[in-house]
Amino acid sequence: MNCCKRLDAWELLNASPDEFAAGVQEIDKALRAEIRRLQDTRSRLARLAAGEHLALPPSVVDYLERLRGLGVEGRYIEMERDAWIMIAAQVPHSIDSFIAKKHEELNDPDMVKLYSLLSGALDWPADDPRIVEVADIMEHLMIRALEAGEVGADDGIDDQFVDLLDSTMAESSPHAAGLLATLEERGWSGWTRIDRVPADRLDTHR
Repeated sequence: MNCCKRLDAWELLNASPDEFAAGVQEIDKALRAEIRRLQDTRSRLARLAAGEHLALPPSVVDYLERLRGLGVEGRYIEMERDAWIMIAAQVPHSIDSFIAKKHEELNDPDMVKLYSLLSGALDWPADDPRIVEVADIMEHLMIRALEAGEVGADDGIDDQFVDLLDSTMAESSPHAAGLLATLEERGWSGWTRIDRVPADRLDTHR
């Protein structure tokens, strides 16, 4: 088998420019497929090790799988998973309605883009300008939620538990505190439970 590999490499090195380019492209395609296969295997092993299917209701597991399908990074999904474990333990009877709402939100391209940005934010430098882009998208989504009457509605979650979720989020990333500060400067407060916005920001077309 090693001889065949050396022979293939020799043939590639002695190929014409067009044949060489085509050969390299085929090798790259095969390597990418193998990388995807290995990443999927690692993801399955991580879920088994974490006991995700045992600690969470099926609806949450399905939601996390959907995030994986969108390409959200594993580290960010782990943070979401840990938060949902706490929520499921605190309000088990409401978890399915929460997840149904999250699935509905993922039909919004803005929310998908937000997840894409937040997923990679763990590796951003402290002064990355994309933090402002994240704040812009979040504010846009918050304004729409406010206009739909979804901000300030009773979610059935204890205030102290909301504070715990917010503090967990704030400690999850070096950018979290700055993002929350930016949103507070624009009139918003909270993360798990969003509150307040200046009246002059309600016009989403301004």
